Amino acid sequence: MKLQRNGRSKALAIGAMALVSSLSLAACGSDDNGTGGTSGSSSAAAGSSIKCGKAGNLLGAGSSAQATAVDVWKTNFAAACSGSTVNYQAPGSGAGIQQFNQGKVTFAGSDSALKPAEVDASKAVCTGGQGIDLPMAGGLISLVFNVEGVDSLVLDAPTAAKIFDTQITKWNDPAIVALNPSAKLPDAEIQTFHRSEDSGTTENLTKYFAAAGNGAWSYPASKAWAGKNGQSATGSAGVAAQVKQVKNSISYVELAYAQTNNLKSAALNTGASKPVEATAANAANTFAKAKIAGTGSDLALKLDYATKDEGSYPLVLVTYEIVCDKGNKAETLDTLKSFLTYTISDAGQKAAGEKGYVPLPKELTDKVNGIIPTLA
Repeated sequence: MKLQRNGRSKALAIGAMALVSSLSLAACGSDDNGTGGTSGSSSAAAGSSIKCGKAGNLLGAGSSAQATAVDVWKTNFAAACSGSTVNYQAPGSGAGIQQFNQGKVTFAGSDSALKPAEVDASKAVCTGGQGIDLPMAGGLISLVFNVEGVDSLVLDAPTAAKIFDTQITKWNDPAIVALNPSAKLPDAEIQTFHRSEDSGTTENLTKYFAAAGNGAWSYPASKAWAGKNGQSATGSAGVAAQVKQVKNSISYVELAYAQTNNLKSAALNTGASKPVEATAANAANTFAKAKIAGTGSDLALKLDYATKDEGSYPLVLVTYEIVCDKGNKAETLDTLKSFLTYTISDAGQKAAGEKGYVPLPKELTDKVNGIIPTLA
């Protein structure tokens, strides 16, 4: 069961919306396109109709990768739905899942799907049910750099893995020079920055290293950083700020943070005919071929980090909103359905796309829309 691409966009974040609207998803489960299953009035916000259920206050926590998208979503939702608010904190995917399984938040944001042990733990909170993964925010991970005299940079997975594991320590290392023959690379020490907390972004980066690094990354893919040396910072905003301030540095952040901080992003040599730039349109080409790996109401995706397809940027992530399929709190269930229905709508995805995210394929958003009304 694959997401198939029927069209191509030449635009970046905003233009990706036009591309992904033409993607198709092979039939998988119900094709019912729900409307959120809530009662109440419909209000206009950001040029769309948001169906508001009963007023309520939602608490969420987790991924910093989606924080900018959530800021836009919650602002539009609150403007449309009087009395309803969304409070989202971004301590990282691992902390968000932990808070969800402790019953402290209504939903968690995570850049990696729930592990079996985490699903088991969720059953204590989701009475009669369990936690499920609903894809909500598509994104790409930029390898952002601040190197004196270098405006463009090409890396591949083995070289990047060795840089982040301090096996390569100078910017004029032969491996980097070979990928950038015309660049004036300085004889300078490389300063790497990684996330200090458990991070789904870290896990997706290390999945890329594991899949495409030809053994250069010797550690299991994980939310916790395992590489040698380097310095750490908290959240995507933290590592982005460090790269912006420190010369000859490199780190990994979502495209939205690269754009916000005016950071340069490396292109990736994937084995295609030319290096693939870190653009939303190129990431959309990779999402087009993602497989649904979850079962039942769970829509976890399997991404191809080792793709060599032309114009497919392999270093991508999808942020899931983790909710109970059954056992959600009655006092916030109506508001939760209403909010999720907006975020997965065309208008919600477009609002995120304007901030550097990758709108998800329409046929996938239809699947999410089919699950939301069934939440109980």
